Amino acid sequence: MILCSCNVVSDRDIRERLRGGSRPSVGALFRQLGCEAKCGRCARNIVAVVDEHHAAMSECAGGGCEDCRVDEMAA
Repeated sequence: MILCSCNVVSDRDIRERLRGGSRPSVGALFRQLGCEAKCGRCARNIVAVVDEHHAAMSECAGGGCEDCRVDEMAA
């Protein structure tokens, strides 16, 4: 799903940058993607994806369980 229409950034693009244990800011994610926020309407949705990812990581202690949703969410 496209989260940022200005830069055509999808939820998959964001999740691929969330592999590490840190919690990046929206600005840091844009820098990793090589672009910058323009209108800012996407920020709330990007934060929701980051929150969802970190909630899934904390549920299964970082992705070590067999039924981990983290890999599924990134696919």
